[in-house]
Amino acid sequence: MNVFYIPNAIEGLTTLPEDESKHCVKVLRMTEGERFCVTDGVGSLYDAELVEALPKRATVQLSNKRKGYDHWGFQLVIAIAPTKLNDRTEWFLEKATEIGIDRVQLFTSYHSERRAANVERFQKVMVAAMKQSIKSRLPHIDDLEPFEKLVKQPFDGQKFIAWIDDNVKECLCDLYQKGQNVLVLIGPEGDFSPEEVALAKENGFVPVSLGDARLRTETAAIVACHTIQLINQMK
Repeated sequence: MNVFYIPNAIEGLTTLPEDESKHCVKVLRMTEGERFCVTDGVGSLYDAELVEALPKRATVQLSNKRKGYDHWGFQLVIAIAPTKLNDRTEWFLEKATEIGIDRVQLFTSYHSERRAANVERFQKVMVAAMKQSIKSRLPHIDDLEPFEKLVKQPFDGQKFIAWIDDNVKECLCDLYQKGQNVLVLIGPEGDFSPEEVALAKENGFVPVSLGDARLRTETAAIVACHTIQLINQMK
């Protein structure tokens, strides 16, 4: 099924954004009368029919507004230090969107190898993943901010910091409580410094392990995301 994204969509006649119109008419070569699905990125899906196949402003008829399947009763937030190679961060964003996540917070820390982020590009990756997995909700992504500022922000839920250390014995899967809002910090390639872990603990974060395997930053973030979703989907 072809899925297109229209922010603030409503039932009735409307137009696809220019980039979506181009993809619909020029790339997929869709013609008047063809049907597809539209997501508004904030929780709803629509049936859509192409009314006028214009490559810059395609007109569509939206109907049958319905709630998407990707709703849950908790908030899942992953805070991650962007990787040196952008494609690894993009891979995480793509897969986390497919698995299900509410928010991604980007931060810089002592061992960060990347201190700039193209958030606009990252968001496009998440939009594509949302459409590919027929999601109705587009995760929010925040611009880079210092680790010291991030950990001091209020958060109503459980807070964890994934840290590779021999003294960290408790696993995320054992400490997270089903149904609770959760924020998990994932460090850069060089991991967190001891001072950063101490600061996080002072602000209510609990150090946790993600298992015995040594994971890359983007893999650790995916493991954390999937662990939380899997716990919440268990009967």
